[in-house]
Amino acid sequence: MAKPAVKASGQADRKASAQKSAPARKSGRKSGKANSQPAVISVVTLGDFALKLIDKQYRRLIKQEAGVLQDTDPEYLHQMRVSSRRLRTVLQLFDQVVELPKPAQAQQIQKLAKVLGGLRDLDVQLAALKQEYRPQVAADEQLQIDQAIERLKAQRQKTFKRVEQSLTASKYCDLKAAYEDWLAKPIYRPLAQLSLAAALPDLLTPLLSELLLHPGWWADCGADQDETMLHELRKTCKHARYQSEFFAEFYGDEFGQWVEELKQLQEDLGLLQDAHVLLALLDLDPATAPDLFQLIQQQRQRALSNWDQLREKYTNATFRYSLYQMTLAPA
Repeated sequence: MAKPAVKASGQADRKASAQKSAPARKSGRKSGKANSQPAVISVVTLGDFALKLIDKQYRRLIKQEAGVLQDTDPEYLHQMRVSSRRLRTVLQLFDQVVELPKPAQAQQIQKLAKVLGGLRDLDVQLAALKQEYRPQVAADEQLQIDQAIERLKAQRQKTFKRVEQSLTASKYCDLKAAYEDWLAKPIYRPLAQLSLAAALPDLLTPLLSELLLHPGWWADCGADQDETMLHELRKTCKHARYQSEFFAEFYGDEFGQWVEELKQLQEDLGLLQDAHVLLALLDLDPATAPDLFQLIQQQRQRALSNWDQLREKYTNATFRYSLYQMTLAPA
């Protein structure tokens, strides 16, 4: 049976009962990069680091709230969606470290991210149609694009209403209240006392396994069913990137370059997915919109321009071993 979670209390209480103690918070609150202060990683606990990340991502999320509700700048929505995904990743990563109340758990953040994502996806498609595709096609195709834009705008109005309802609902208020209460007095599981230095490889190797064993690396880019698999690979790359970014300060340049490679791969696969979604949304006949379809196909080709090289790299045994060796050697 798992040990019960414990509440953070005063320093004296923590000293009095080592088995029930919550990790000290002050190390996680320090500023500065760990690689410029090598001693820090040896004293930071999993609880310290989890608290720091949860606090950071939660504050970033609620900072965007007013801008999203004003709906005058899509960047607020984009940043809130990213923050919700990062926060959910933190909660999944430290699920055995912290004990959160039900309104603040990962499932609730996932629901919020899904609502925000529906609106963000429409913003991306509208921007692509207006700014990228429309100026490059003939007048008759511009008319078809204008009609598609109007349909998407109508759909966006309905989707924004759902976002507005979500951000003003009692459940969202409960979510924020739960985080404020928890951050003021965190509750930890016993694993929170383990040092971050000891746990880093254990935190990173599972995400490497998930990434490297994903069937998307063997997908056929010309098959519709495999495009779905590539979309799933994109989500796995994003998950691995977010987790890796959390720990990048404890590793060297090679690790940072790998994270940037994941980011680029995620963006390329995102372009492929955007093209796939756009074709489904437009529901146009290629014979009546040849310029637009050619542009969309060109985007797909650009997205896949480095795919063969990357697939060969990530299925190579030597490279795969090198990634695991890298995670075992914090800077």
